Amino acid sequence: MTTRPTHDSTARELATGTGVLRYHEAGDGPPLLFLHGSGPGVTGWRNFGGNLPAFAEHFRCLILEFPGFGVSDPVDGHPMAAAPAAVLRLLDGLGLHQVDVVGNSMGGIVAAQVAAAHPERIRRLVTVGGIGVGLFSPSPGEGITLLTEFAERPSREALVRWLHSMVYDPALVTEELVEERWAQATDEAALASARRMYGRAAVAARAAAAAASDRPPYWATLHRIQAPTLITWGRDDRVSPLDMAIVPMRTIPGAELHVFPDCGHWVMIEQRAAWESVVLAFLTRKDPA
Repeated sequence: MTTRPTHDSTARELATGTGVLRYHEAGDGPPLLFLHGSGPGVTGWRNFGGNLPAFAEHFRCLILEFPGFGVSDPVDGHPMAAAPAAVLRLLDGLGLHQVDVVGNSMGGIVAAQVAAAHPERIRRLVTVGGIGVGLFSPSPGEGITLLTEFAERPSREALVRWLHSMVYDPALVTEELVEERWAQATDEAALASARRMYGRAAVAARAAAAAASDRPPYWATLHRIQAPTLITWGRDDRVSPLDMAIVPMRTIPGAELHVFPDCGHWVMIEQRAAWESVVLAFLTRKDPA
């Protein structure tokens, strides 16, 4: 691209039957959808805006803003439960039958759910931490515990503690990052959404519902994914520890795992150049004859 994509120059809107979906678009080529994670002040742009220049050289990049995080119109129900339908609404609204998908944390879980339920819609899948189930490390992880603390008692100090759990290098937690996250996270609607996802009562209710349900957890359906899959992870992830990668690595057919050293949960930010190189190689690799 000749000019670096900016937040405003890439901002788009799509009106749907259940509200407006907002997203960012840059580049030309095969469609590549980015799905962001959760947490205080998160947006798709903050997760992936820095990666757009590298990927927009090869792909038509779409960064979806999930409902329930203060950008797209909110919908009823739990934001994570509503997210797969939002993905399909975006694809259908843009007339896209099949896309490549990159999902960070919650976004990776959502991408895996869509890929398992609608295998014809996902050509290749890349996840960044988060996916799977803990086998050896304490659960929930440190970052999730700090996220619950923030949801229960929002404060700037609680936000800073959570942000530090997301990274290996504390220097990445700048005043600018804290301020922009604080402004978004304390929006009334975004804070209510965070409590629905990570408040203690919400976590307990989900655990009780899961125990009483006959439906398998999403990680037990990963074997249904047909898309070639690249699992990426930070070795020092304190939100979703590395042992979570074992189940998806073994159960997603043909899945590949790449682990980045000196790196926390935000691999696409903390090891940006290395991560972009690995992901681009995977997405542009020729299909087997």
